Amino acid sequence: MLCTPNAYASDCPTRVVLDRVADKWTVLILGLLSRGPLRFNQLRRAIEGLSQKMLSQTLKGLQRDGLVARRIEATVPVTVEYRLTPLGRTLIDPVDALRIWAETHINAVRAAQAAYDEAETA
Repeated sequence: MLCTPNAYASDCPTRVVLDRVADKWTVLILGLLSRGPLRFNQLRRAIEGLSQKMLSQTLKGLQRDGLVARRIEATVPVTVEYRLTPLGRTLIDPVDALRIWAETHINAVRAAQAAYDEAETA
C-alpha cells in the first residue's frame, strides 16, 4: 500500500522506519554489514553490549524492512550469514554520518551534559 510520506503525521508509517533506522543497534549493525556479509556471532562479538536477543530482534526487523538479507548454507553446523540488500545500502551514508557525528562530538555533548547537570543542582 503506497502512502504520501509525512513523518510529522501521527499515522504515517514512516515513523516505524525512523524508529528502526535511528536505533543505536541498527546504526552499528548496518555499519558493520557495509563492510561485507557477517555471521550472527561475528556481529554479536563485534558490538560490545549487544545481547543475543536484541541482535536477533534487530536483524529480524531489518529483514522485514528489506534492509538486510539472511542466507542459510546447508553446512554442519548450519551457517547463517547476513548482508545488506540494495535498499539497505542506500542507508549506509546517512547512518554512518550519525555514527561519525557522535564520535566526533561526544566530548562537546558530555561537557554540555555536565554543565546542564551542574546548573540543575545549583
